[in-house]
Amino acid sequence: MKKRDLLLKAEPFYEKSQRLELDHAIDVATQAHLGQKRKSGEPYIIHPLAVAGTLIDWGMDIDSVLAGVLHDTVEDTEMTLEKLETLFGKDVAFLVDGVTKVSQARAGMQDLAEYLPQTKDNLSKLLIAVGQDVRVVIIKLADRLHNLQTLQHMPREKQVKIARESLEVFAPMADRLGMGRVRMQIEELAFSYIDPKEFKQLQILMKKRLGKSTRKLGIVREEVDRALKAEGISFEINGRVKSIYSLHKKLKKVNNNMDDIYDLMALRIIVETKEECYRVLGVLHGMYQPMIARIKDYISVPKPNGYQSLHTTVLTPAKQIVEFQIRTYEMHEFAERGLAASFHYHEQKSTKDYTKKKNAAVLPTHMQWITQLQEIASRLGSGEEITSDQLNVDLFSDRIFVYSPKGDIYNLPEGALPLDFAYLVHSDIGKHAAGFKVNGSIHSFDKPLQNGDVVEVMTRKTSGPKKAWLDHVKTTHAKTKLRAQLRQLGLIEGISHAAAIIREKTRKKKS
Repeated sequence: MKKRDLLLKAEPFYEKSQRLELDHAIDVATQAHLGQKRKSGEPYIIHPLAVAGTLIDWGMDIDSVLAGVLHDTVEDTEMTLEKLETLFGKDVAFLVDGVTKVSQARAGMQDLAEYLPQTKDNLSKLLIAVGQDVRVVIIKLADRLHNLQTLQHMPREKQVKIARESLEVFAPMADRLGMGRVRMQIEELAFSYIDPKEFKQLQILMKKRLGKSTRKLGIVREEVDRALKAEGISFEINGRVKSIYSLHKKLKKVNNNMDDIYDLMALRIIVETKEECYRVLGVLHGMYQPMIARIKDYISVPKPNGYQSLHTTVLTPAKQIVEFQIRTYEMHEFAERGLAASFHYHEQKSTKDYTKKKNAAVLPTHMQWITQLQEIASRLGSGEEITSDQLNVDLFSDRIFVYSPKGDIYNLPEGALPLDFAYLVHSDIGKHAAGFKVNGSIHSFDKPLQNGDVVEVMTRKTSGPKKAWLDHVKTTHAKTKLRAQLRQLGLIEGISHAAAIIREKTRKKKS
């Protein structure tokens, strides 16, 4: 992408003053990267311009786009954060610094158990940056996506390393932010480099299957189109093809039996309102026989990343199995762009605390984990022990929603135990936990919670924390609160930073 192309792309979405600022940022970045080349031999500046272009496509605010243009200047050139702040303001400098920390900390995450001071410092800053402003991760996703799109110029060993990291870290992060389209793009590109042979075989297999399905699906689509028009419903209908990587994962679950996969191609119906989603569902079930076990209502109970849609699979009179997804335009926007959909082109920063207040305000319940990152950062900063495995639980595991008996929603990592919930509600509730009821039934301390569970903590004032509970908590938050309580009661000793290093290294040698 060239400067002119990026400015043309920005024109419909940003005010003249913002576009002038973008023009200036491009000039600054071009000068800073002058003489640098990518592995392809092209001028380096094409990469940050491509990243900025992607951020415009995603509907990000102007500060994010400016940071996209400038994101590599501090790490790879003589540019300083102080100069960036002078030229473009605190927010842009903050975002560039956050993206730089993500890059520096990635290797550090793998070696976190070694507690290298520099790694620890970078990781702490990364977590604080992400906790304060999720745009840091969104910019990094745009950066990673373009690197994957141009990975063919890298040596094979580097291709596999970057692709594997993309699958393990960046695709889950995109999913956590609800950015479905980006997650799929990252997974497809990464998988094509990790296992090119399997990728090509599945591509061929998919093409053969889709050739037959598309013709049959066309008939169903016409029938549905007529029925919905007769009901006076305003709608769009289009096809959705399963991604190669999703197919790869699904085949593993069904012993590689392609005949057990019914959703290679689905029909997606988009309507104006939530009520119309249910009307459409009723029309479809009136036309075709629904497969009851495959009806999913993600509108009433969204997925933990915020995704909403109705899913149903039906059997047509021609014995064809067809999956439908039904959602509103707003739900579709979120399913495609996730949290990025919250940052609108016209939103302006009006105060100095824009980063802290404006962006915090758009974080829905399923994004609570972002604000919890700052707690992890403060623990790292104070020398507490957090292993790389623990960080994976807090940062990269899938999320679940659980509910209090009053209907309050709490966001936890998959595999979380009842005590994790108790300590998330309040440390005193965790401290006095005597037992748990989940969905009305007694639930043991060591049994993981499931998405949608209603959890009741039974407390007793005479009950207190026990050392054995350390085996019944998964989250950093619960571990930290529990350890503090146990230390206060003299049940465990305080572990110094040096002792933590020795203990972790001893553990590694034994394993």
